[in-house]
Amino acid sequence: MLTKKAKYGLKAMVDLARLEPGHSTFVADVASRNAIPKKFLDAILGELRNAGMLTSKKGKAGGYMLAKPAEAITIGSIIRTLDGPLAPIPCASRSAYVPCEDCKDVKACQVRLLMLDVRDAMSRILDEHTLAEMRDIGENAMAGFIYQI
Repeated sequence: MLTKKAKYGLKAMVDLARLEPGHSTFVADVASRNAIPKKFLDAILGELRNAGMLTSKKGKAGGYMLAKPAEAITIGSIIRTLDGPLAPIPCASRSAYVPCEDCKDVKACQVRLLMLDVRDAMSRILDEHTLAEMRDIGENAMAGFIYQI
């Protein structure tokens, strides 16, 4: 399941993607517009900044803004930054593989083999959609975002 951290991060990134290029906004404003606790959002935006997705300026004209175009930021990259690997179990992860203690044969484990498919399906969907697409979803466009797995 998506954590609150990732959900809030996605909402904040969509909010920032709505800004005119080169414009910034304060954390308090993003938090207020999206009903996100400001202190929690400070930490989330800091992680996204450290990952190179955001830039920030201090001072009266400061705040956060996207570091690159919304078309260049995938939903998968945002979620991985905030929640870590997409795999539903550690032994199905590409980037954080950890074998199960109870597994006798990793190559034949039916649970792992199915979870590899789940991981690949999730990655494919989340990595083919950009922040710009998410920003532009309208009520009628939502039907095109629903997938059968």
